[in-house]
Amino acid sequence: MDAALLFGWLTLCAAQDIHQRRIANLLTLGVAALALAYLLATGSTWWGGRAAQGGWALLLALAFTLPGYAMGRMGAGDVKLMAALGLLTDPLHVLGTFIGAGATSLLWFLLMSRGWAYLGPGLRTQLRHLDPQQSGHYAFAPFALLGMALTVLWIH
Repeated sequence: MDAALLFGWLTLCAAQDIHQRRIANLLTLGVAALALAYLLATGSTWWGGRAAQGGWALLLALAFTLPGYAMGRMGAGDVKLMAALGLLTDPLHVLGTFIGAGATSLLWFLLMSRGWAYLGPGLRTQLRHLDPQQSGHYAFAPFALLGMALTVLWIH
């Protein structure tokens, strides 16, 4: 799969998650359905992994996201996003994305816990779903995008 398509899709998901605190089913389930159809038709993921790797990546994504969803820390869109990513790639990229998402979200919240007040009011409004002071779950897709970018840079 062309990296530009993958990152374009992740960018759309991240932008929608930042602005609306949700990701449309068309972006998650639609891409997951296309990825599954491709996987079944060709025997490989869009990223080039074997079909079994896509299956394991899907299971890994669900194993990481469903507990967070059950505890109210992740939304259903986050689960579907990572499931689709699993069908598109392989276990190494899913694992790397989670590690990268965790690292970048930790860095964001450490920096923004003190720096949030210095952002302009318009920017704070635009990024309100990334406010480190808000309770509940935060927009996950932007950090998944950064995690995947770091993973691709590290592996390739």
